[in-house]
Amino acid sequence: MTEPEQEPTASKDPLVRLLDNLGHQFTNDRLLMQALTHRSYVNEVSDPQVADNERFEFLGDAVIDLVVSTALMERFPEAREGRLSKIRASVVSEGALARLARDMGLGEALRLGRGELMSGGRDKPSILSDAFEALIAAVYLDAGLARVAEVLLPRLRFPDNEALRRGDPKTELQQRVQADRHMTPTYHLVAEAGPDHDKTFEVELRVGEDVLARGAGRTKKEAEQRAAAVALDALEADEVIGIS
Repeated sequence: MTEPEQEPTASKDPLVRLLDNLGHQFTNDRLLMQALTHRSYVNEVSDPQVADNERFEFLGDAVIDLVVSTALMERFPEAREGRLSKIRASVVSEGALARLARDMGLGEALRLGRGELMSGGRDKPSILSDAFEALIAAVYLDAGLARVAEVLLPRLRFPDNEALRRGDPKTELQQRVQADRHMTPTYHLVAEAGPDHDKTFEVELRVGEDVLARGAGRTKKEAEQRAAAVALDALEADEVIGIS
């Protein structure tokens, strides 16, 4: 007798798909449901037992900061407090958490009011990032801090040690170009692709009429930083003429 085919992931119930992607099975399902409940949903139901996820957002924000701060201390033992704070802010920014939420299918599992549903609430970065924080709080309350670290850390994008050593590529490149050529690098958008919620931008870095590098990223700022990093790498390899 042949085994039944597995149900395709795309056809699964949104909640089942979310839990599969999260990789955590809740002991207390009420924690999960509260984490997924937006205040707009509570405003439209008459059940006093239904609570929104705002208190969980508050807790989740602190839990995420603690887990990420601990990881940064371990990964970058030489980095000072100011640099660590900047890295943490970028790693757990609203945009970064919203991307994680989209990757997990969190928006499709949220309980939203009709107004939020009609206005595209399932894909709003603010709602997604808040819900992600609430979901992490639910994991923490259900299974503790170590479990949060297991679920959260593999999903985050940390800079490598070389990027940390270099700091801000745009600032370093600008200082070197101004010292050598007495000019300021400029960045020009040359291409963008993808839907509004997941665009990729490509920029060209120029000094005067010379094109030094190109870089791509999910935001224009990220693309500019990558272009500057490429130019600095070329500079280190003596491939950029006229800049010492």
